[in-house]
Amino acid sequence: MHRRTLLLLVVAGILAGQGRQIVVISHRGEHLHHPENTMPAFRAAVEAGADYIEVDVRTTSDGKLVLMHNDTVDARTDGKGAVKDMTFEQIRALDAGIKSGAEFAGTKVPTFDEALAFARGKIDVYVDTKRASAADIVAALERHDMQDHAVIYGGFEYLAQVAALRPKMKVMPESVSVAVIKKLIAELKPQVIAFGARDFTDEIIALAREARAGIYVDRLGKEDTPEMWLDAVQRGATGIQTDKPGELVQFLRSRGLHK
Repeated sequence: MHRRTLLLLVVAGILAGQGRQIVVISHRGEHLHHPENTMPAFRAAVEAGADYIEVDVRTTSDGKLVLMHNDTVDARTDGKGAVKDMTFEQIRALDAGIKSGAEFAGTKVPTFDEALAFARGKIDVYVDTKRASAADIVAALERHDMQDHAVIYGGFEYLAQVAALRPKMKVMPESVSVAVIKKLIAELKPQVIAFGARDFTDEIIALAREARAGIYVDRLGKEDTPEMWLDAVQRGATGIQTDKPGELVQFLRSRGLHK
């Protein structure tokens, strides 16, 4: 066995013995086999045993919060146009499932409220705010009593607005660099910090640990493999965002790292 692989396996065994649990975040729901950011994808994420669904929130021209990753509806629906320029009625008329297969034809673009209503009591929500006000996001979470079951991802100014409205909500900034993370920790005092592949460095991880913040790292695309999951665990991740929630849950459970 490769020496590095053996070392990682030993470390994982030690962590399992300590009772550590790793949070599994299902990126855009279970979207490899379901249309992303839709109710079928969210139901599949729950069935897979994930702890969070990640949702991308945008605002329609008439002020409704809907779920869509891209600026436009072009890639994921049978329509065309920017979300910000379309009314909720126009977006609701679109088919958000047909491009994922005939079995999903007729799937609608969900509202943020619908996703929260579904998630309550089943799974937590990782809110990636693409275009929405802090006040609207906070109000929706509180409306569904999900304020204690969500992390809110976004830029510094936006998260500062969220924190000013509700200091106890879990804001989750991106670590970016040593200089940025020091500023974020000092001014936002986040309970959770997000990491991508580029900023998941030992120096920045150490600063997050020192601040007693959760460490949620993306393992997407080429990084979404058992070896990279194990590397994330070994280096201190407390949560992993994945496109393969079912596989990651089973991987972690086999090592005592997930219930």
